[in-house]
Amino acid sequence: MATKVSELFCFSTDNPTVDWKTVVGAQQCVFLNRKCWKTRKSEPQISIGTCTVKYGQGDVIICPTRLLEGRKIFLDCIHLLTLHEPGNDLHVIPEVGIPGGNIDFFLASTREGKVRDFVGIELQTLDTTGTVWPERQLFLQSVGVNVPDPAKGTFGMNWKMTAKTILVQLHHKIQTFEHLNKHMVLVVQDHLLSYMQKEFSFGHIAEPPRLGDSMHFHAYGFTQAADGNYALRLAKRMSTDGAGIAACLGLQAEAAIELEMIVNLLEKKMLEGKAVQLSI
Repeated sequence: MATKVSELFCFSTDNPTVDWKTVVGAQQCVFLNRKCWKTRKSEPQISIGTCTVKYGQGDVIICPTRLLEGRKIFLDCIHLLTLHEPGNDLHVIPEVGIPGGNIDFFLASTREGKVRDFVGIELQTLDTTGTVWPERQLFLQSVGVNVPDPAKGTFGMNWKMTAKTILVQLHHKIQTFEHLNKHMVLVVQDHLLSYMQKEFSFGHIAEPPRLGDSMHFHAYGFTQAADGNYALRLAKRMSTDGAGIAACLGLQAEAAIELEMIVNLLEKKMLEGKAVQLSI
């Protein structure tokens, strides 16, 4: 059957050789070498496993871990380690807190255990609205896996809030990197970067990128081979600085964007039952 799920637990739904019963039973993420961290709120022991879905005219990545394929996103940042030298070691360090927020990964150039240079790397994929679960269940039933019938539901893409949120976060974090004269990279799928270029002020962003800029954008295309499997490829690189990120947002618009982000988070928490209503 035709399905809107492109990849499940890192395997293409178009690959006829996959043993889906074994894959779903293992619940493993190939890119992390451990259990998929995307679990159901109502059943936390069950991993959802949806990496990529079909939406509009293409395949859209909805899990940031999917961008870790082959660790190529880190290799594509080596040129931004301007103090890196032959003989240095390279380390990928996840989840590091800095002034302005957490950074998903640092790529560090080290020698004898001492850090000589580093690049901060943020990953952003599309947030969904609704639920992909029914599509997941219907696909598994179609390939002979015994799973419960799904409740009805659909999903969409939260393009606007995803783009706004990451730009505001970049605006906060890039100031730290500029102060240290270091680079920061946002890794996205090309679909998301195209949306950002269309909806925000990107006319001043340098393409090709300038090595001297602190903020770099790396956009990846997502192509399907004849065997049905998917692969990432670096499609576009751009760059700017902290002032350029502020210009993307519009200086007067930033406060309104942050207010909208906070309001959305509060409403989401209330919807999830994580708020206590006071009796007056």
